[in-house]
Amino acid sequence: MNPARRTTATASTVVVLATAGTLLTALPASAATTCTSPVFKRQFFANTSFSGTPKKTDCDNAIDQTWTGAPATGLPKDNFGVRYAVTRDFGSGGPFALSASGLDGIRVYVDGVRKIDLWKNGSTTVSKTVNVTIPSGKHTVRVDYVNWTGSARVKFGYTPRTSATVDKVKPLAPTGASVSYDPATGKAKLTWARNKEMDLAGYRLYRRLKGTTFGATPLATTTGTSYTDATLPVTGDTYYYEIRAYDKAGNASGGTADQAVVTADRTAPGIPAGLDITDASETGGLRIGWGAVSGAVSYRVYRAATENGTYTRVGTTDEPSYRDASTQVRASYYYRVTALDAAGNESGQSVIVKGARRDETPPPAVTGLTATPTEYGFALNWDANPAPDLFRYVVYAGELVGDEEEQVCYVHEVEWLGAETTSYEYTTVPDGEERCMFVDAVDSSWNSHYRWTRSPNIVTATELDTTPSAPTT
Repeated sequence: MNPARRTTATASTVVVLATAGTLLTALPASAATTCTSPVFKRQFFANTSFSGTPKKTDCDNAIDQTWTGAPATGLPKDNFGVRYAVTRDFGSGGPFALSASGLDGIRVYVDGVRKIDLWKNGSTTVSKTVNVTIPSGKHTVRVDYVNWTGSARVKFGYTPRTSATVDKVKPLAPTGASVSYDPATGKAKLTWARNKEMDLAGYRLYRRLKGTTFGATPLATTTGTSYTDATLPVTGDTYYYEIRAYDKAGNASGGTADQAVVTADRTAPGIPAGLDITDASETGGLRIGWGAVSGAVSYRVYRAATENGTYTRVGTTDEPSYRDASTQVRASYYYRVTALDAAGNESGQSVIVKGARRDETPPPAVTGLTATPTEYGFALNWDANPAPDLFRYVVYAGELVGDEEEQVCYVHEVEWLGAETTSYEYTTVPDGEERCMFVDAVDSSWNSHYRWTRSPNIVTATELDTTPSAPTT
């Protein structure tokens, strides 16, 4: 309660006027009093009709006063009036209870319409409560109080009715919603304007991922007008927020316009899986393949000389495969692969796969082959093959078929020999037939000069004829 206070004009200027021999003293009017809603403006009148200029104007945040004498300097202790008025925003409005009591007369108005009338000079306190429905928006509440004689007492209040069976009016949706995002911390801060409803209980905040709907359970509940969300996933996705007000009766407003946030992306894509290695025969090297990873824009390929060695990046590709052309024939290599997204986040390394580049270069042709007829067939001799990975020799022998203009050597495998061997005794029946022979070189990767080129160095020789001239008895 703010009791009536005496006010003193500061630096008042007195103007003296002469009118028909009478001196009139005029004092300047005090500056207009402004009271911030929901504080009441209070005016004191020296009459019960609220006529003329108020003797005093001030602000009072609650109507609950008792006077045993004059309520203010310049007013009588009887037959005075006090007028209270406030204009405030009631938000969505709803059911309210207006309560008034006092000695002597009290009248309550809402937007100029009388709601309570206790206008009677009496010696006992009178009181009354009425239920009204106040529409949404701004409305003016006015209380007129008069004291005719005796003690003066006035009390008034207006409160929302918050029973769920009575209040069916939803609050208005919050206004002024905005959101800011800090990429460094990954936090989003929402702010909004406070609702005007007097029965407001708080606000519920909802969050959804783009492409989904808001769930039934709020992200958070608060009675303030700001909230910081520290639980946003840092995945580079877009999220939307919505704020809803709710009152003490459980009524909830509609949501604000969606407030969008694009989060920082610090989440790595999945680890590549399904790795395999094939020999890139047509272009050389080893080709590593894997399954495409969702959200990946590129991949990094790492290689080591041993399974537990140091893996060094050998290449980057935007396809789920990579050809490592820097490999050497007959050497083993170990590979791991990672995935990268558009924000540069790199996944963990894949499982290890091992591969070796296949040797597809055959040894050179065997040279220096000679076939010397013997009593058992032929003695074969040849030059040592220079292939570093030579594994064996294969001796082929056969017969010449065809006429003198064109003959073909039909051969078959006779013997496999070690790489250190450069001679062979080919046994046959020395009956004077002409024979054809060659020796093929095969390396440790089973590359055969003959099978790759079909151009062996063929030699021909005639057997000794040891057939008896006459049948043996």
